[in-house]
Amino acid sequence: MFLYIHGFNSSSQAGKAQELKHWLEARHRGHEWIAPDLPHRPAQAIALLSELIERAETPPKLIGSSLGGFYATHLVAQYKLKAALINPAVHPGLLLRPVVGTMQKNWHDESQTYTFTQNHLDELIALDQLFPQHPQNMLLMLENGDKTLDSRDATGYYRDAHQLVFQGGNHGFTRFRDVIDLIDRF
Repeated sequence: MFLYIHGFNSSSQAGKAQELKHWLEARHRGHEWIAPDLPHRPAQAIALLSELIERAETPPKLIGSSLGGFYATHLVAQYKLKAALINPAVHPGLLLRPVVGTMQKNWHDESQTYTFTQNHLDELIALDQLFPQHPQNMLLMLENGDKTLDSRDATGYYRDAHQLVFQGGNHGFTRFRDVIDLIDRF
């Protein structure tokens, strides 16, 4: 099973989530895809993901994008799973500090809005790790053209993980379709 973990204000309708779904369906493995729409509260998101992992018949493979990569890192520490991290957020409690008090909306359903509060930030900080646990279980994939997150933060933080850093690209990770087979083999 693949558990796709979307990023900040995203959903199961994200491009990479749908690419993975179509890739699996083309191989008659569509039943292996799960991509929940996560609550905007980090503690609730982790609780939902943990429940899915604990109910799974076999340990799922995690694919986390952006904030989903941060969540996947936490889940690898907790469950010793394997994870592919796509342009992951490093220390999002620091990164998202400037948006405290702002109205946020879901990229795929603009009717879903909420105010990002200090509680959101505190929950992210509580999930953060000084360094990633079980880095040998992680495949870091970055495009250094990402203007949202600095890829150097991730290469340093995940220095003991398997790493692929591509030139150019963007935060959406333009090469995702090209690396799904590699992720599957990892």
